[in-house]
This record gives sequence, structure tokens and C-alpha cells, in this order.
Amino acid sequence: MKKQKEQIWVMVFRILLAAVFLFSGFSKAIDPVASAIQFEDYFTSFGLGFLHPISLFCGVAMNIVEMTLGFMLLFRIRMRFTGVVYLLFMSFFFLLTMWLFVAEYLEINYGYNFGVVKDCGCFGKAVEMSNLETFIKNIFLMIPTIIIFMKRKEIPDIRLTVLGQWLFTGIFVVLVGLLQLYCYQHLPIIDFGDWKKGKNIKEIFIGEPAEKEMLFVYQSKKDSSIVHLNGDEIMTITDENPSFYEDYDYVDRVDTTIKKAIPPKIDGFCMVDSLGKDYSHELITNSESEYLFILFMNNLGETKMKGIEDVNLHDVIVKCKESGIPFVGITNSSQEEINKFTDNVNTLFPIYHQTIDPIKGPFMVRDAIRSNPGLILLKDGIVTDKWAWRDFPEFDQIKF
Repeated sequence: MKKQKEQIWVMVFRILLAAVFLFSGFSKAIDPVASAIQFEDYFTSFGLGFLHPISLFCGVAMNIVEMTLGFMLLFRIRMRFTGVVYLLFMSFFFLLTMWLFVAEYLEINYGYNFGVVKDCGCFGKAVEMSNLETFIKNIFLMIPTIIIFMKRKEIPDIRLTVLGQWLFTGIFVVLVGLLQLYCYQHLPIIDFGDWKKGKNIKEIFIGEPAEKEMLFVYQSKKDSSIVHLNGDEIMTITDENPSFYEDYDYVDRVDTTIKKAIPPKIDGFCMVDSLGKDYSHELITNSESEYLFILFMNNLGETKMKGIEDVNLHDVIVKCKESGIPFVGITNSSQEEINKFTDNVNTLFPIYHQTIDPIKGPFMVRDAIRSNPGLILLKDGIVTDKWAWRDFPEFDQIKF
């Protein structure tokens, strides 16, 4: 009996489609918390907020399914079954992304309010795509999907028994599950966020204010000529001209901009105290200490108390106080919740509030670190290290 052979062009489509699914699934599997957040956004958009408690489960399950489909397609496992599931999977998301694109178009141009999700999250935080870009992407992916479905009976399975194929697949499923468990309990093994190591937070969230110079205008009593002096020149003018104030009359003060303000790349980050003052610029651009510890607590009601009570964290807080290194907390919770939290926990550090719209964000505290609480160390405004609450180090273990 002649051995069945896969056509080259079909193999190319199969491998490309498998690679897309494996990359898409992996980019989300390394950040299961982000996958859960994405499902929460979808549930909210479709009026299914009561499903929020299962968001993490849905995110983890979706990542496993997506990576497993890519794995089975790549290694030609149960191709008749895999081809059908691929078509069903892609058809669902093709229709979903088509709706997202249409709904967003109606919102922008005709004033409808569907609360549509603006980023489908197909590639996690690795590649952010608009709804239009995602829909176009899925149009192109439907082509190889249909081809694989039509040719599924002509693509030979891998040389394993049926039981062997399922065991091979099962091992892969377990590995993907363990990967997500590790990244959930600690931090993503690859960080695509704005607060990843090496990122300059001053450039991203703070910017630079304009630099202004005060010029003092004086007019000569003799010939009415005008002289402009800056602050330093005013201090030394009598050394050069002892009779300056007798020969000139003060006219006015003019403020000039010598360096324009540089806005942050992302607006909205703030660290507000109980009186409404924003300390973000002062803390992150602090010239007195090059280091700054920030403890991120997304929602104080959901913050793990084991993390807050961790002995290593307490050691860091105490040693920072002794060393003069600023240690602060930041949360999305209201000032009333902050006051209640500090009374109950007796914190040894100030906690600032990040103002947000509960629906639209910006969710900068939530997105800075996939741990609640989570600790980030800045040096001159640059992220040098970050830890999930299960991995808080002792102060002497930190590499400054």
C-alpha cells in the first residue's frame, strides 16, 4: 500500500497556522492574570459581569486550548479531529472580531455605546492590535484554516498509535498548565508591560516640566535703553556696576521658556495623598535618593495579606527607613479604603492613590505588576527589579 504523503503547499499552510496559534497561546500563557483581565473585559462588555469569578479559569483554559491546537497541528496529531476543531475555533473568533470591529465603528461614527473591548488580546501584551487589524488578521487566517479543514483527510497523522498521540498531547497540556501556574504564582517569565525591567518610568509616565527663566527688565535713566538680567546677573550686577540701581529703573519681570515641557508617553499616572497632592513627579525624579521602592496594591480589598505581613517585606521597609531610601505604596482603592487599611494593618509607609475611572481606567497599578501586592525597585526612575509577594527578598539580598 502506497504511503499517503502531504502536499508541500498544504504543509506550509499547516506549519504557518500552527506557529501563529503557538505564539498567540504562549504570549498569553506566560501572563495568565492578563488573560483573566481580558475575559473580565469581555464579560463586562457583553453584560455578563456575574461571570467575573471564573475569568481566570476561562483565561487559563483558553490558552491551553489554543496552544494545544497549535501543537496538534504542528505534529499532525489526529488531523481529522484537529481540522474540524480548528474550523470551529476560528469561525467563532472570526465572528467575534467582526462584531468588535462593527460595534466600534458604530460607536465612533454613530454615537452608539456598546462598551466594546478595544483590544481583543489575541497576542496578549506582546502585540497589541486594534479591532480592525484583528479582524483583517482573522480574514487571512481563515484561508489556511479552511484549507486544512478540506485537506484534513489527506494529511497523514504522526507515526504513533492513537493512545500514543493522546499521551503526547496530554504531556504538552500538562506542561502548558504548569507554565501558567508558575507565571501566576510568581511573575511572567517574559514581561511585555510598561513597568518591565529596564523601562524608564520618568519618560513613560512622568515627562519633564518646562524650564523657565525669570528676566528682570531695567531701563537706563540716561538714554532709556533696556537691559534684561537673569537671577544670577542680578546677584552680581553691583560688583560690575556699583551705581547700577542709581542709573537704572526697574520696569518689569518677564518669564521666558528656555526648555519646552516634554509630556509623558502615557498620561494618567499619579500618586495622590489624602490632601489631593500628586507626588509622582517628586518621588520618581527624587534627587535626594536614587532608589525608590513602590509597593503596588491593585485593590486593597483583594490584596493578599500574606504578602503584606511577609517578614522579608517588613525587613525591607525597616531597612529602607534606616537607610533613607523612600518606600511607598500605591493603590487604586479610595482614600477612605486606604485610611481603613492603614488603621487595621498599621503600615510603616505612606500609601498613595491612583485615580481611575472604574470602567475605562487607566489601570496602571493593576498592570504594573502581576501580583497583589507586588514590589518594584526604581533607580533614577528606571525599573531595576520587581517581585511577586511570594518572592519578596530580604533587604540584604537585593542587588542595588
